[in-house]
Amino acid sequence: MEALGLVYVASALLIGLGALGTAIGFGLLGGKLLEGSARQPEQGPALQGKMFLMAGLLDAVPMIGVGIGMYLIFVVAPGLVG
Repeated sequence: MEALGLVYVASALLIGLGALGTAIGFGLLGGKLLEGSARQPEQGPALQGKMFLMAGLLDAVPMIGVGIGMYLIFVVAPGLVG
């Protein structure tokens, strides 16, 4: 029964730290976009396109973490009970 609690803690940490890392990454990414656009305003649209590409790639990290966390909760944890 103790292992069941560890699975829940592991999945919560996986989801929470993935979301925290993504939030920090989005903050840095947005700050660098504003910084680059302020230095060279004519490059603003090109930088914005690249920023959206990186934001899409960065957003995949917590989605993968949620998928693995749900796998742990719904597949691994019930196997430990029975």
